[in-house]
Amino acid sequence: MKTLILHGWGGSDAPHWQAELASEIAKNYGTVSFPLLDNCHFPSKNRWVKQVKAILEDFKPDTVVCHSLANTLWFWLCQEEEMIDVERLFMVSPPSLNTKESTIKTFFPCPTPSNIYAKKVHMLVSDNDPWVKLDEAQALATHFDAAFTVVENAGHINADSGYGKWGFIEKLVMENRC
Repeated sequence: MKTLILHGWGGSDAPHWQAELASEIAKNYGTVSFPLLDNCHFPSKNRWVKQVKAILEDFKPDTVVCHSLANTLWFWLCQEEEMIDVERLFMVSPPSLNTKESTIKTFFPCPTPSNIYAKKVHMLVSDNDPWVKLDEAQALATHFDAAFTVVENAGHINADSGYGKWGFIEKLVMENRC
C-alpha cells in the first residue's frame, strides 16, 4: 500500500494527526509520501495542482488522505486531464466549496467534480467545523457515494482542536478499509 497524505492551508506538521499518521505508516513498514506543498501559508491553486500532479505521476499512490484545503485541491485535480485513479480517498474536514478567505481565494469557488477518481471514498467531518456546514458536507458525501463519519465537537479536526494522534483514522488507513 502506498499512501499519499496531503495537508491543507498552513501544513500539518506535528502534532497534527496527519504527521502522526505518516509516522505510524512508516513505523509499520508502509510506503508513505507526506510532502510539504509549496508556500503552504500563502498557497496558490495552480502551483499546488502542478506539484501534486507530478507527485501522483511519480509516486502512484493507492490511498490518498486529504485534510481541509487539500480536499478542494483534489477537486481541482479531478478537473485536470490524465488524472489517475486511486483505490481509496479519505476526505477529512473539507471546507465549503464557496469559502471566502482572501489568502486562499485562488481555490474558490470550486466546482463539484463529476468524477472523484477513487474507487472508495470516506468523508470525515465534525459537527462544529467552522469551515463547512454539516449539510453541505453530507451533500458532497452523497454526491460521491462516500462513507460518511461525523465526529462530534471536533472543530476542524486538526491539532488546534486536539487531533494529534488519532487512532480512528490510523485504523481506517492502515487496515486497508474505507
